[in-house]
Amino acid sequence: MDSPHNTAVLLLPFIFALFFSSTPPALPSSYPPSGAGQINSNSVLVALLDSHYTEISELIEKALLLQTLEETVGRHNLTVFAPRNEALERDLDPEFKRFLLEPRNLKSLQTLILLHFVPTLIPSSFSPAHHRTLAGDKISLHRNQSGHHRVDLASIVHPDAIVRPDGVIHGIDCLLVPRSVQEDFNRRRNLADISAVLPIGAPEVDPRTNRLKKLAPPSPAGSPPALPIYDALAPGPAIAPAPAPGPGSGKHWFDGHRQIKDFIQTLILYGGYNEFADILVNLTSLATEMGRLVSEGYVLTVLAPNDEAMAKLTADQLSEPGAPEQIIYYHLIPEYQTEESMYNAVRRFGKVRYDTLRLPHKIVAREADGSVKFGQGEGSAYLFDPDIYTDGRISVQGIDTVLFPPDEESPVPAGAAGKKPAVAAKAADAKLRRGKLLELGCHVLGVLMDPSRFTTCQ
Repeated sequence: MDSPHNTAVLLLPFIFALFFSSTPPALPSSYPPSGAGQINSNSVLVALLDSHYTEISELIEKALLLQTLEETVGRHNLTVFAPRNEALERDLDPEFKRFLLEPRNLKSLQTLILLHFVPTLIPSSFSPAHHRTLAGDKISLHRNQSGHHRVDLASIVHPDAIVRPDGVIHGIDCLLVPRSVQEDFNRRRNLADISAVLPIGAPEVDPRTNRLKKLAPPSPAGSPPALPIYDALAPGPAIAPAPAPGPGSGKHWFDGHRQIKDFIQTLILYGGYNEFADILVNLTSLATEMGRLVSEGYVLTVLAPNDEAMAKLTADQLSEPGAPEQIIYYHLIPEYQTEESMYNAVRRFGKVRYDTLRLPHKIVAREADGSVKFGQGEGSAYLFDPDIYTDGRISVQGIDTVLFPPDEESPVPAGAAGKKPAVAAKAADAKLRRGKLLELGCHVLGVLMDPSRFTTCQ
């Protein structure tokens, strides 16, 4: 008879086999993520871009988020709350949609889009919870009194609309808007923060130094008025106070450097104007000077040549001392003009001459081919990209050619290349004197006989 010890040794393999056969395999709580940084044609991101949720797909491309989402899908599963097209086409405030599509508000658009992506798998039968999105904000998943699933203020109208191995798409009835984006939109829309331009005239130039005159600094708060109070009252039988000041009139200082930084960043994000932005920031100190002008209350219209136009500049044109500054100064107009205002002016007056900061040169604008054309001859430029940046103080208009003053671009005639100015002036005076003598001789012949006999007098 075997001992108990030997019996246990013989039964040991059967015990291990029974244990492993009775233990069920561990099931993953979510779908396994795909390879890091790589997605295939069966990915939830590809399904979203090819789905009928076309409006949110277009916003993803405009927000430049495709690469970010591809990297996220490679590391995590994704749950997408996709708003229906009607929520973005008809139900969305047109001003808010215009705000999202402006190049300078790219960060707000990215934050709004990423709020609809959760880096985990959320099935349609979820329990109430809070989940952190790719935007960094949390969204609340709950059920209302009727039992419908909701995501914050949006209702899930198409649960499990698209299911893929690495994620799921739920259709919702409206757009999810982060609080930070809504506050930024309200701040931009507030007239006290945007386009509140002080009612001041155009900058004055000192004729002795050819420099801009500086305005007197604003009076500090609490100082006595410069004029008596009765001088500010409107005349009439019933003396009434003067009209109330306009929006922002109590704001005597603007952060011009921040606005210059915004418009340069907008140029870079817009694309095609990197060379012009590089000259403003790296090659010269004009960005700082422009910020100082805007801080003092001036307004500027910038005619920005695109990269193709800047590439045509030669090394000699940029290597001379002060040449880049002079080129940029000729493209700065000390007025606030938009594409609409300039086009209306040239349509009404035919030709408009705008002052530039390169004194005393001016830029001539006229209407051509349904647009605004600057300059004359072969060196003229068309308004190529209108209203790249407009905030009430700085207006940036894209043009397709670098402009130069007429006296710099007009070629010297071949016949007069070797003549000195004094010799040319003497020749012109001699020709004028001969013409006067000929006119006097024909007048005397007209008294004595018929001057038609002489071909010269005819």
